[in-house]
Amino acid sequence: MSIWSRISQALSSLSQGESLSAVFEQLRAPPERSVAFTIAVIALGAKMAKADGLVTRDEVTAFREVFQIAPQDEAQAAKVFNMARQDVAGFEEYALRIKGMFGASRGRPADLMEGLFHIAVADGEYHPNEDVFLSRVAEILDMDERCFKAMRARYVPDAEPDPYHVLGVDPEMPIAEIRKTWRQLVRETHPDSMIARGVPEEAVKIAEKRMIDINRAWDQINEAA
Repeated sequence: MSIWSRISQALSSLSQGESLSAVFEQLRAPPERSVAFTIAVIALGAKMAKADGLVTRDEVTAFREVFQIAPQDEAQAAKVFNMARQDVAGFEEYALRIKGMFGASRGRPADLMEGLFHIAVADGEYHPNEDVFLSRVAEILDMDERCFKAMRARYVPDAEPDPYHVLGVDPEMPIAEIRKTWRQLVRETHPDSMIARGVPEEAVKIAEKRMIDINRAWDQINEAA
């Protein structure tokens, strides 16, 4: 059964008039977490689209890049997007429900934020309201501030990213400690690790840019050492 068929089942279980955010209460355990992850990125992406006031073709394309949406599944993805966009519940309620689903996991909130950043910068612009939105979501998810800044350094196209910011390390750290951090990031970014955390196979494409960025940052730091 495809991820989109499972999403359809999850949505059909909602009572009439029930908020889309309620679906996360039903999706706490594997393999349902992969369904919840997909719904979370699309739903929060829809809320974020309202933050800058415009849904562009690039942002829609970004959804397809993150989830590799086949033509026959586009209607289901659009249904999730529109349900979230029209829902009176605010994005903070969504983020809180998602936090309850993730628990104390470090990796899953980072995976979710990775997808949202990918969508945010798809149109070539990082809107100030998107920054406020993502900062607040990261705060609700208890994402480490250094991790958030490292992710923003990789995605926001306003300057060449500082390799230390990309890895989330201080320049004063010993090179051995920086190497240890880099290796940990590589392990966390491996597709098998992401799938084990509940990221669906359809979404592991978001790891490609992350792996390229963290390896480039390490190479720059190692060469300068």
